[in-house]
Amino acid sequence: MPLPLFDRLRRRQEIIVVSGLPRSGTSMMTAMLAAGGVEVFSDAARAADADNPRGYFEHERVKRLREEDPGWLRAARGKAIKVVAPLLDALPPGHRYRVLFMRRDLGEVLASQRAMLVRRGTDPDKIDDATLETLYRRQLAALEGWLAAQRHIQVLDVDYARAIAEPAAEAARVADFLDRPLDREAMAAVADPGLYRQRRGGAR
Repeated sequence: MPLPLFDRLRRRQEIIVVSGLPRSGTSMMTAMLAAGGVEVFSDAARAADADNPRGYFEHERVKRLREEDPGWLRAARGKAIKVVAPLLDALPPGHRYRVLFMRRDLGEVLASQRAMLVRRGTDPDKIDDATLETLYRRQLAALEGWLAAQRHIQVLDVDYARAIAEPAAEAARVADFLDRPLDREAMAAVADPGLYRQRRGGAR
């Protein structure tokens, strides 16, 4: 049955934003969306590697949201784009957004970041974990207050651990929130427990 014209127009105008702290599962969620049938707005400049074997799904222009004219975001309407949490408040208000915000235990986030830095030969101790955790908590608190005041933004929190443990249920939640006829089985198949390598209680 064809979708009503209003629904088709709304979906073409909205931008799906996948956000969260670094190493919180944003790449996995973007891969789930792609598998489900959502076009991802990415320049593919950052290749897949051991840290994200399915790819990063990033677009370099996102990093310059605060410096550049954001008119290019019009090309992301109807698609999904990754925007790291500290840049969410740089999204211009001239669009409507549905944000999938990835939540992950901060201890796991920090452990995953440390493992990634070690693999890349970078010093993981430039900032100690306690300082970084405090910074992240402040960023999240400020961001939550800002998001609550934005009438043009709808937000769904997605827990990374739950998405791994119950992928079918979380894929359904995401599809319902986006109000799109997505392939939920294909989305659920992307959530690979083998990539959940830093867990609270010990890394694998």
